[in-house]
Amino acid sequence: MNVKEEEFISQYSAAVSKKKLIKEKLIKYFFMINSLAAIFLILSIFIFLLYESYRAFEQIGIGEFIGKEISTPGGTAKTIYQWYPTSEEPRYSIISLLVGSLLTALPATLISALFGIAVGIYLSEIASSRSREILKPVIEIFAGIPTVVIGFIMLAIGATVFNDLFHPPNRLNAFLASIGLSIICIPIVASLTEEALRSVPNELRMASYSLGANKWQTIKNVILPAAISGLSAAIILGFGRAVGETMIVLMASGNAAELTFNIFRSMRSMTATIAAEMGEVSFESNHYYALFVIGMVLFVSTFILNLIAELILNKMRKKLRS
Repeated sequence: MNVKEEEFISQYSAAVSKKKLIKEKLIKYFFMINSLAAIFLILSIFIFLLYESYRAFEQIGIGEFIGKEISTPGGTAKTIYQWYPTSEEPRYSIISLLVGSLLTALPATLISALFGIAVGIYLSEIASSRSREILKPVIEIFAGIPTVVIGFIMLAIGATVFNDLFHPPNRLNAFLASIGLSIICIPIVASLTEEALRSVPNELRMASYSLGANKWQTIKNVILPAAISGLSAAIILGFGRAVGETMIVLMASGNAAELTFNIFRSMRSMTATIAAEMGEVSFESNHYYALFVIGMVLFVSTFILNLIAELILNKMRKKLRS
């Protein structure tokens, strides 16, 4: 190889490296712009909700969103926790809606945690590669089912079956809605559980087997404790998904905006209230601004839940890397 050939190769390598560097920078800036755009949109939504909620607090008062004092025939004052903004004396308490959301989300989270963690353990530790290839797409299909379809099934079939078996006080109730919610939460919990379990180093499994432990003992005493942070994050994200769901709760819960702690009675969630009333409410009325207060509570609560789950997952990843 002469001097000219070496010089040509050197120039060519420099040109290729420069093009590669430019491409990497373009990709870097592309993702950075998208990240900044996402942050800007989230902040814009937060500021908009905050502004509209402030107008509600200004016109209605913060105390009205907790409870309303009314006078009874005996002359004593009584605080009622009811959402009834279209009555002669409007009531804007979101306590009943908050309790209603929890009555559906908590049982759904328990059910989805039970089945989702079991499915995740099976996929990660027990299933063969062939079975895993078949089951994972099926789980993903369940995650992609439109929630309105699940809500319709619970309304048309689930309510009748549940009513014939258990005879609840209300045919449409919180527990029926929570069963529908668990269907959409199980794939989330199962996928995150599998990811958390597969992140556990194989060295821990081998060490357990070398000490004479069988597969079930290894799963119970080694793998699950090592992945407990990931499991916690999966459950929190499942809970956040259940709290933020609209159509299933709207169709299967009965939509009675009364304060109740009975899981077998009709109730109304925050999401269902916004979906049912926003299309009919008068623009810039007190009722209109009150709905933004519900949206603000939902936004903040789901944001906090997702933030906590992400922090737990990051902590788990750092722990497993070390």
